[in-house]
Amino acid sequence: MSRFKVYLILVSVVFIFFNCKKNENEDVNKETILKGKAEIYVDETIAPIVEDETMVFESQYDAKFTLISKSESEVLNSLFNKKAKIVVIARNLTKKELNIFEQRKIVPKITKFAIDGVAFVANKSSKDTLIALKDVIGFMKGERSSKIKGLVFDNPNSSTVSYMNNLADLSGLADKDVYTFKTNNEVLKFVSENDGMIGVVGVNWLSQPNPSMNSIINNINVLSVKGLNKEGYYSPSQNNFAEGTYPLLRDLYVVNCQGYDGLGMGFASFVAGDIGQRIVLKSGLLPYQIPTRKLNIIRGQSNNEKK
Repeated sequence: MSRFKVYLILVSVVFIFFNCKKNENEDVNKETILKGKAEIYVDETIAPIVEDETMVFESQYDAKFTLISKSESEVLNSLFNKKAKIVVIARNLTKKELNIFEQRKIVPKITKFAIDGVAFVANKSSKDTLIALKDVIGFMKGERSSKIKGLVFDNPNSSTVSYMNNLADLSGLADKDVYTFKTNNEVLKFVSENDGMIGVVGVNWLSQPNPSMNSIINNINVLSVKGLNKEGYYSPSQNNFAEGTYPLLRDLYVVNCQGYDGLGMGFASFVAGDIGQRIVLKSGLLPYQIPTRKLNIIRGQSNNEKK
C-alpha cells in the first residue's frame, strides 16, 4: 500500500471521528434548560402531580417531556443503571445510594418541591372512618383484628410498600391477607368492591383522580389516622400536611443526573419556583414553599371625592 493511500485512510478516519463528536455535541447543545426533549422517570404513586407540572412547563417553553411511570424500585434501578437521567421520587436518596454516584464522580442535583402522604382507604359501607397506625403495622406483622380483613398495596416494589415496611421494620410483605396489584387505580377499585379491605395508596391519586375513577372514588372512604404514640385522628388534608399532624407524610424530589445545563435543571427550577409551587397547591398536596398572595386593595372614593 502506498504512502498516499495510508495518508488518505488516516485523514478519512480522523474526519469521521471528529464529525461524530461534532454531531454528539450538537445534540447536547440542542437541549437547554428551557428547550429540547427529555425523559422523566416518575414514581407512579405521584404521577398525577408530575403530569400537571410537565404539561404547564411544555405550554410555556419549547420543551417536550416523555414521562415513564414505574414503581419506585424500577425508577431507581433505571437511575443507577444510567438509563434514566431525571427522576421524580417520593423520598430522598439514601447515603448508600449517594455513594454509588460518588464513586462515579457524579453529584446528583436534588430538589425538594412538595409534601405528599400515604393514605388508607376503605369501602364506603364501612361506617368506621378511623384507623390507628399501630393496628396496620400489627396486621403487617401477623396480628389479626376484626377491623382489618386484608391490606391492599399497589405494587410489591412501590414506594408505599417501602414506606410502610420501613415503619413496621420489615424487609418484605407478609404472604397472608396482604395483596398487591400493579396500579393505585386497581387498589381503589378492589377496595370499593370488597368490605373490610384497607387500601394503601399515595394521596396524590386521591387529590387528583382520573375522571374515569369518579364512581369508584365515590364508593370509598379516606380514613383518618392516629399516629404511633400520638393522640387524635387526622385526615390526609393539605392543612394537616402543613401542620405536620398527619402521621404518614413523605417529601417529593426531583433528582437530576444529566451533568449539564439541560431540561433537568430547568424542570427542577420550575417545580420549585412560584408557578410550580402554585400547581402543587392547587393539586391538594403541600408546596415546599408556600406561594405568596398579592392583594390588590382598591380604595373607595370619599363623599368629598364624589362631589
